[in-house]
Amino acid sequence: MSDLLYVQSSPRRAESESRRLADSFLHAFRTVTPAATIDVFDLWDDPLPVFAGDHVAAKMAVIGGSTPDGRQATAWDGITRVYERFADADAYLFTVPMWNHGVPWVLKHLIDTITQPGLAFGFDVGTGYEGLLEGKRATAIYTSAIWPTFGDDFHSAYFESWLRFVGIDEIHSVRLGSNLLDGEIEQARARARADAAELGGRFALEAARSPQAASREAASC
Repeated sequence: MSDLLYVQSSPRRAESESRRLADSFLHAFRTVTPAATIDVFDLWDDPLPVFAGDHVAAKMAVIGGSTPDGRQATAWDGITRVYERFADADAYLFTVPMWNHGVPWVLKHLIDTITQPGLAFGFDVGTGYEGLLEGKRATAIYTSAIWPTFGDDFHSAYFESWLRFVGIDEIHSVRLGSNLLDGEIEQARARARADAAELGGRFALEAARSPQAASREAASC
């Protein structure tokens, strides 16, 4: 289990605005809780299953109340391994740069991989969908370089709708944009860094107080 899962969806590494802001969050987080476990999930380096025929068939088997077998079982095992890595975290940090008014395709790939029945959500004919990742919190770092007059922002609305769908209701955000070319960009960056650091410190304090942290400390005694 990790105290924090850091999901990177920008491929620009040191040039990434969102990763720089994530660094501010992580610096504050590590300063407050240096012993915390941080799992870095780089979506450009860590391969995800391609959700193809056997995966779809396995999902439909689960929806139908049966257990996948054969090649479908193997495909489903690959899905559950990714989901378990995600679900084992107490809290999340996401970099979410805007791509064509939405989220990067690698982040959508992760979402489509782990948003599965019986894993991330359940369903009841009387009450509807139920997110199963309850009791967790997330920070999303949104960056964009569009001119508001000529572009639309669907990525934060979509992403936070998905978080709520899977049961993550405590959602925080840091924003930089939409116009990264204006003359006040350095002031905007400084404000966003301060916001990210404040959230990193807050998440660290919550991690230190969590029941999971207490149980880990007891186990190490």
